Amino acid sequence: MRIHHLNCISTCPLGGRLMDGHSDAFLARGELACHCLLVETANELILIDTGLGLRDVMEPKRRLSRFFLALLSPDFRVDMTAARQIENLGFRREDVRHIVLTHLDFDHAGGLDDFPNATVHLLGRERDYAFQQRTWLDRQRFRPQQWSTKHDWRTYAPGGGERWFGFERVRELEGLPPEIALVPLPGHTHGHAGVAIDLGGHWLLQAGDAYFFHAEMDGAHPHCTPGLRLYQWLMEKDRDSRLHNQERLRELRRHHADEVEVFCSHDVAEFERMAGHALHMSEDMVMHRVPAGLLPVEARSRNA
Repeated sequence: MRIHHLNCISTCPLGGRLMDGHSDAFLARGELACHCLLVETANELILIDTGLGLRDVMEPKRRLSRFFLALLSPDFRVDMTAARQIENLGFRREDVRHIVLTHLDFDHAGGLDDFPNATVHLLGRERDYAFQQRTWLDRQRFRPQQWSTKHDWRTYAPGGGERWFGFERVRELEGLPPEIALVPLPGHTHGHAGVAIDLGGHWLLQAGDAYFFHAEMDGAHPHCTPGLRLYQWLMEKDRDSRLHNQERLRELRRHHADEVEVFCSHDVAEFERMAGHALHMSEDMVMHRVPAGLLPVEARSRNA
């Protein structure tokens, strides 16, 4: 099983360094990742989240809300969509047979339309709540315009599987290898989940939006930028659950760092460390432009 780390269209929020912690100025726009995973098995491809998709790039005002377009100003680049990155790696979009979603926010599910033949897996509570469109903010974040494949979604109840490092684990996902597990992490949304991948004695946990900034996982002094702390408060559906799950993730890192690597969807430092290249570059760009011997050790090991 081989993992490709894809940044599927960065967002550039108002607030600069107050948001991302690394921009040069406070008044400039910041930069956040959209960290998706492409899992390459012997027979098929599995995508973990999709980021923003081709139609979002082509028709942003029709598919996305004015509120989030103004607030986040996505860096719309066709070549950074999951569809184009997968094709540029030498695959066909049709090779993506399954998509596992952490949740249905527009920046995680925008590329669903680009993979009409894929089966989509998510928690049932996430689908059911998103479909209700209850509040003004729900209607801005959950975008039915992106859901043309909704008839091919497979939904799951929390639990039903073996415990995973003390966390609830959804029963085995239909048609997927047992090495891929859906781990409920509610709070950011009611049906939010992480996706765990067993690489043979070592696990990756894509924690989605369970947290936003790498220092939130600091076991001794967890902290977050002011802007992202405010954004998480704005977007949370269950504050107690969100904060509780962040603490549980810190405990996981504290006691099992040698067994599990935890990362979120939007932290730039985490993405660049795991991908082995800059946020604005795709994996195929790196492999074509940089001699293999000059790649960081981490990147060479993943692409060997």
